[in-house]
Amino acid sequence: MSQVQERRIGHLFEAARLGSVRAAADYLNVAPSAVSRQITQLEHELGMPLLERHRRGVKPTEAGERVLEYYRQRLAQQEVLLESLQSLKGLQSGSLVLAIGEGFIEGLAGPLSRFSARYPGIELKVNLCGTNEVIRQVVEDEAHLGLVFHPAGDPKIRTHVSRPQPVCAVVNPAHPLAQQCAGGSGETREPLALGELSSHSMALPEVSFGIRQLVTLAEHQAGVMLSPTLTCNAIAMLKQFALHGGVTLLPEFVVTEEVDAGRLCRIPLQEAQFVTPHVQLISRLGRQLSGGANRLLGLLQQDMTAFNPP
Repeated sequence: MSQVQERRIGHLFEAARLGSVRAAADYLNVAPSAVSRQITQLEHELGMPLLERHRRGVKPTEAGERVLEYYRQRLAQQEVLLESLQSLKGLQSGSLVLAIGEGFIEGLAGPLSRFSARYPGIELKVNLCGTNEVIRQVVEDEAHLGLVFHPAGDPKIRTHVSRPQPVCAVVNPAHPLAQQCAGGSGETREPLALGELSSHSMALPEVSFGIRQLVTLAEHQAGVMLSPTLTCNAIAMLKQFALHGGVTLLPEFVVTEEVDAGRLCRIPLQEAQFVTPHVQLISRLGRQLSGGANRLLGLLQQDMTAFNPP
């Protein structure tokens, strides 16, 4: 494609990414009519519509998605080329974006500190979001890598590391459900059935979290309906709820520090849906990762608690 077409695709990309022509114009610091004109001209040159225009904004057509996929690959290839040229000059620079679920925060600080110490010229950015948003950012090349718990299957995702991380009920040591906890282990001997939790005050994450999607599936298959008294999008709030006498459901690795300190107990659950979920380190399928991204990937795989062998 010509440079003019590349520029027009850039306008299409921003309109699709931001959801409207006006938002793209604001981002590009041009008039909305200029963005609309560039996209219309590109549609004319390619002979097919690239955007569906709705009252609430715009959405790519199937042809538009293919053009955007081409553009994302070009951007990724350009990034790899620029890094390789910098390396020839003895430089270590660039930037990396990592999209993560909140449960990974505590285990991530150490690896990221070590990475920054080894490669001080590489800027790291961490985007904190729910499972579905992590997937979106990785698929649309807004993030180089993603750390996610129990993602839905997506053909555009490549999984580099996957480790089982069961979901458990989490309570403080004084809670009635914790009375059977084995001494010092922070874990009960007998798993609980989901129905046994229904009479207790419970906090659950919102539906964008992989944990809540597992709960919904388990409820359906067990014929049980939990009624949380608190729903939120913050893992820290869920842990505080348990510390102060409630019940929540979280992956084991998220509460390792509190369990080891004796502040929380984790109780295994009977339902198979809670035994088999995995944490995954992902990138977009087909994306060529830069040297910096590959080094970060290796460090996360080696150092993060969530990826320790079960």
